[in-house]
Amino acid sequence: MGTIIQTTHLTKSYGGSRGIDDVTLSVEEGETFGFLGPNGAGKTTTIRTLMGLLRPSAGSATIGGLDCWAQSPEVKRLVGYLPGEFALDPALTGAQILEYLGSLRGGVDQTYLKQLVERVELDPGKRFREYSRGNKQKVGLVQAFMHRPRLLIMDEPTSGLDPLNQQEFYRMVAEVKAEGRTVFLSSHNLAEVERTCDRVGIIREGRLARVDSVATLTDIKTHEVEVSFAGTADSAWFTGVAGVRAATVNNGGNAVRLTVQGDLGAVVRVAAEHGAVNLTTREPSLEEVFLRYYEPTAVAPAVKG
Repeated sequence: MGTIIQTTHLTKSYGGSRGIDDVTLSVEEGETFGFLGPNGAGKTTTIRTLMGLLRPSAGSATIGGLDCWAQSPEVKRLVGYLPGEFALDPALTGAQILEYLGSLRGGVDQTYLKQLVERVELDPGKRFREYSRGNKQKVGLVQAFMHRPRLLIMDEPTSGLDPLNQQEFYRMVAEVKAEGRTVFLSSHNLAEVERTCDRVGIIREGRLARVDSVATLTDIKTHEVEVSFAGTADSAWFTGVAGVRAATVNNGGNAVRLTVQGDLGAVVRVAAEHGAVNLTTREPSLEEVFLRYYEPTAVAPAVKG
């Protein structure tokens, strides 16, 4: 279907502070693309540059073949945008905000708008100042989706939402994809990206470290596993086991703590063979994964895609 987002050597410098550097990236029409990275990596700077809110220091960015800076008004007609911090006139009600933004779009389908409001369980009669963080986010989501844009760009879209509303958001994204429209979203949540996205770009210290399909992300997904035994444990039991990156004896010699990448099946089998009595697992936060996978001295994997 063609490329809808294209950046070429895109750079934004803030002088002494980090922006983004030499980001070359393409997003195909009809795909859902996840943009991942630790805090301060450059996700929001990239998105604000795409939206024409920041002027690039070098390089270029286009959406639908339009220059994101020089043709910003035309670009905005194609996009539904949810910023990382959604703030509007605190005295207006949710309904007034949506009416105003809808009028700027030249009008929206009121039936569809009402459906969105009901789906996210938003009370449109309250003033913006009275909304919780999650309800402000709901207003932001509704205004981004309500005109059925060709492209949705969202910065941390599920921030502040409860689990039920997060599930509804995932369904909304799936519907957008089924209609052949495009979603570009930033996230700290690896599970969220796995659930919603086709491909992912990973940005670190302002530079694009990797672009790949979500299916290949298992090599950065890790688990912290502790296996307890009735008797003395030996970390050597797990030497060479698929996915095990580190193993140490813990808990006075009766447990082994493991760092495992990917599937846990092989670890579970070995643990059972040695009479494990308990197994607990914790998936590290995305921040922890990045700190481990992209250590400052590490060489970033080659960019694919």
